[in-house]
Amino acid sequence: MKSIKKVESVNNNVEYHVIHKLPPGDSPYVRAKHLQLVEKDPDGAILLFWEAINAGDRVDSALKDMAVVMKQQDRAEEAIQLIRSFRDRCSKQAQDSLDNVLIDLYKKCGKLDEQIELLKQKLRMIYQGEAFNGKPTKTARSHGRKFQVTVKQETSRILGNLGWAYLQLKNFAAAEAVYRKAQEIDPDANKACNLCLCLIKQGRYVEANMVLRDVLQGKLSGSNDPKLMSRTKELIQELEPWQLAEVHPGPSHGSVTFEDAFIEGLDQLINQWTPLRSRRLPVFEEIEISTHRDQLAC
Repeated sequence: MKSIKKVESVNNNVEYHVIHKLPPGDSPYVRAKHLQLVEKDPDGAILLFWEAINAGDRVDSALKDMAVVMKQQDRAEEAIQLIRSFRDRCSKQAQDSLDNVLIDLYKKCGKLDEQIELLKQKLRMIYQGEAFNGKPTKTARSHGRKFQVTVKQETSRILGNLGWAYLQLKNFAAAEAVYRKAQEIDPDANKACNLCLCLIKQGRYVEANMVLRDVLQGKLSGSNDPKLMSRTKELIQELEPWQLAEVHPGPSHGSVTFEDAFIEGLDQLINQWTPLRSRRLPVFEEIEISTHRDQLAC
């Protein structure tokens, strides 16, 4: 009878951890996750994450989770300092995840220059073949689900974030260049809308309308998303007064080429990393071919 109760207790314990998505055990990290996810006690969770880090208990996860909780508590500045101070205790495999958390924290704090620099650093790692530990895909998690991300998708995602950062700086020419490159690699409707906005801000309404047309025709992934459809309607309204005002696509204000607009971005990085050309991934071959084509067109 005792053995049956023991088995039931073990099964219930396993089921409890599965339901609440908790790791098994009773270490500081496990107790911190319990406070975070079950008891909804972020302050208590932060204290136990500290204890886990100091005890060397799942430091990779403890540091990342602690920073995420701090961000939710509007303590993003502290979280940034936390990662900077303790990331050297984490494994090499954890550094990419920590960078992603840092990017979110920089965005939260409005630290656009730091965000841009880190995004370019991530592009550099992809270029040098160091991302994904040299593999073409990686396993990612979102809302408890696992899925595969390709290098191409990751490059486009990073470029999308980089374009958004330039948009916030009102550097519309640079943002346009980045979004165009992202769309060449892995197009989607959200980045198309952002590209449209960049063109509107530069007074290039016909080009903006052409970009938006692909979204309206459902040619791009994400075109049917309700929020995106609402944003598309807003862009249409912004373009309406200019439908008859501009007959042909006008030149970019200041005649900014891809290279000029993105002088701190991909083109400069490509030149900088030429000695490592043999190690780079195919997506950067595509970028260089496109860049040379742009130069010939000019």
